[in-house]
Amino acid sequence: MEQVSIDTAIQEYYSRVFDEADRLVERSAQGALEFIRTQELVTERITPSSRIIDIGGASGVHAAPLADKGHSVLLLDPVQAQVDKAQERGTFEARVGDARHLDVDDNSFDVALLFGPLYHLHDLADRLLCLREASRVVRPRGWVFAAAIPRFSRHADFSLAQDVPVPYPQEWVQLLESGVPGSYGRFPAGHFHTGEELAQELAEAGLLEVEVHAIEGSAGLALEQISGTDPDLVEAALAIVRRTGSIPGIRDMTNHMMGIARVA
Repeated sequence: MEQVSIDTAIQEYYSRVFDEADRLVERSAQGALEFIRTQELVTERITPSSRIIDIGGASGVHAAPLADKGHSVLLLDPVQAQVDKAQERGTFEARVGDARHLDVDDNSFDVALLFGPLYHLHDLADRLLCLREASRVVRPRGWVFAAAIPRFSRHADFSLAQDVPVPYPQEWVQLLESGVPGSYGRFPAGHFHTGEELAQELAEAGLLEVEVHAIEGSAGLALEQISGTDPDLVEAALAIVRRTGSIPGIRDMTNHMMGIARVA
């Protein structure tokens, strides 16, 4: 898999195919759950008036509410169309940037958000570079929050609700064994993680006090099939993931995981 092909596909996908802003607002109950839990995991840890860099922040779905809470936010995204939408919000700075090469000074932020780059990078070396760049621009003892897509939920997306194929497809086996995306779907994926692998990558990048949490939890896949944002369902799912989302193994049964760590 060539990263240059993934990078090209990212431009097409997020410019013309998929509305990332709508995904977390109106499309499904899963989107509402993901948004609430992501904000919760971040805001319960960071201090007031933090300086935040939102790397791969798309159109500012997370940057905007953080700015509204009084934080100073710089959003970077590789897709110009997404940056244009982010700039329309007017409450934070947004510009084009690459997670692997941040045009930002060392130790200039309190918090780095990586809610996208890791699952679009195929090679471990690129993912570690991305994490080390985030660490470089965050002050000592600052926070890095990094999202990943679990390989088990990705496998469930296309394998459930159908007969088990015989022989079992080799690319399905590859996905489960090593996180390599298959040829199915339009999503420009680079890699799918396990919770243990995500924790290992954060530690290998030099980050400390590593935690991994499910974002949506075990109800996330079901809620993705329900349109609208039923508050009772979302609240029930939140109660479950708050209690179980850090349990190894169980935390992998979710649409997204979040690695949380501190800079040395």
